[in-house]
Amino acid sequence: MANSKNDIVIEVKDLVKRFGSFVADDHLTFDVYKGEIFGFLGANGAGKTTAIRMLCGLLQPTSGDVKVAGFDAYTQSDLIKANIGYMSQKFSLYNDLSVWENIRFFGGIYGLWGKELKYRADELINNLQMNDSRDVLISSLPLGWRQRLSFAVSMIHKPPIVFLDEPTGGVDPIARRQFWEMINEVAASGTTVFVTTHYMDEAEYCHRVAILVDGKMVALNTPANLKKEYSASSMNEVFISLARQGQRVE
Repeated sequence: MANSKNDIVIEVKDLVKRFGSFVADDHLTFDVYKGEIFGFLGANGAGKTTAIRMLCGLLQPTSGDVKVAGFDAYTQSDLIKANIGYMSQKFSLYNDLSVWENIRFFGGIYGLWGKELKYRADELINNLQMNDSRDVLISSLPLGWRQRLSFAVSMIHKPPIVFLDEPTGGVDPIARRQFWEMINEVAASGTTVFVTTHYMDEAEYCHRVAILVDGKMVALNTPANLKKEYSASSMNEVFISLARQGQRVE
């Protein structure tokens, strides 16, 4: 995909995060573009979660420059939070609330109310083809449907960027494929998708992939170019060849 500097929605330069003498993220530098599916990969302890927390305005960097959706991570973290969506494997809808009640609740958290909230909630249910399930408790839905709903809810306020932290963990292959169809539709509409995953076949679906090892970014390129560079037949082979250099674990 062709990109220009005007398309940059996440800008990271020399990002460092220290916890005492421990360096969780060591001078990370990268840009992410509008409408891009950007994969962020690394073994446990590589620094992915710490980096995402800084990008989401939840953790202040030790040093470096970070802008997300045009806002500074040091001084405008609240504006970053208001202009992104976030979903993880651990993100949980409320099991004792219905589909409709969950949508309205989280829509309110994202600052929607009144007619706008009702319109967005109806739109979301229609897009997911869940009209027959709007009054069904979340606990009664299959895991794949809960994940798709969680993704949709994280974007109810139509943010320019959505962060997905291992969103398909534990989901069956068919549901994972359907979930990635949603991701592609979202990216095609111009929303940037920043995703981490343990499934290397999913890395193949990303426009570009960054790989972290012990807090350092050791690779950043398209999946095709990475496979060519490392003479690999799959992203799994690329990942293994790089991740085995790592020393630390969580």
